[in-house]
Amino acid sequence: MSALCYNKACGQRFDPENNPDDGCTYHPGVPVFHDALKGWSCCKRRTTDFSDFLSIVGCTKGPHNKEKPPEPVKPDVISSGDNKDTDDQKPKFNEYIISAPMPQEAIRRPSPDEPMVRLQHKVSTSLKQALEKLKLSENSAEEKEEESDEIKIGTSCKNGGCTKSFDGPASDSEVCSSHPGFPIFHEGMKYWSCCKRKTSDFNTFLSQEGCFKGTHLWRKKDEGKKVVPCRFDWHQTGAQVIISIYAKNGVPELSFVDANSTSLDIHIIFEGEKEFAQKISLWGVIDVSKSAVNMMAAKIEVVMKKSEPMSWARLDLPPPVPPPKESDKKEEESESEDEDE
Repeated sequence: MSALCYNKACGQRFDPENNPDDGCTYHPGVPVFHDALKGWSCCKRRTTDFSDFLSIVGCTKGPHNKEKPPEPVKPDVISSGDNKDTDDQKPKFNEYIISAPMPQEAIRRPSPDEPMVRLQHKVSTSLKQALEKLKLSENSAEEKEEESDEIKIGTSCKNGGCTKSFDGPASDSEVCSSHPGFPIFHEGMKYWSCCKRKTSDFNTFLSQEGCFKGTHLWRKKDEGKKVVPCRFDWHQTGAQVIISIYAKNGVPELSFVDANSTSLDIHIIFEGEKEFAQKISLWGVIDVSKSAVNMMAAKIEVVMKKSEPMSWARLDLPPPVPPPKESDKKEEESESEDEDE
């Protein structure tokens, strides 16, 4: 009977009685996700697209492995009375002074309807060089595609979660099991947004059968600009607030940041066809004339000058609490009357 290979990036079935020493192509390392790049620790190839990451061919030859790796051991939960050091082990990245009072300028806060001004942007030398190399590689790839439109044997299916490869015309008639959603990694758990079968083990996540049946996709569709989520964070000094957007190879001609004293409208085109858009109602007030955008190869920084040198409790202004509805008021009044009786 056939067995499933648990080597990373393999996932194929094999005959345990016929398992040659070079029958499996796999990655002996671990997955690495850093600054929007995805790859394996055992080889140098990196990509920003998760589907491309899943299709990276293994860098090592060896026999197939039918032994399923053990689930990672979860740490025991220690009560606060047992160990006083547990508070020191908690992540500190979310510890902003949320309860801080509103700044003095909140009393005279400028109107959010002020005209928006486009911030000046500076393009680094590293980004110019990266875009030039990217342009040359795209031109070379287009020339190769024009030379041959045939799908090569071994081409991986581009649908998320599908591990099949093109093996001739017969592969077009196969049923493709894929995930139409996108991968989510949160607090040690890994799952697809479309079916949410959570696991802490990366191999188990990769081997999850797709929840959607369809046809294979051997070439990526040209869908034009695609709006995608993008990791960004912020920090502050006494005089500035800096937002870092981790979008690689941003296109200066198509990207912009509009701002007024209390609002931001961020619009970034990066990696050719990806788009990131975000509107932010700022917690404090900025001086637009002394704010700017720095575009680098690995990220984009929005550097905002504070109108007054004071600490911001958070980046964005919390949305206003809607007033209670008339029906809710009547229910509260009736409840209070019943209590009085």
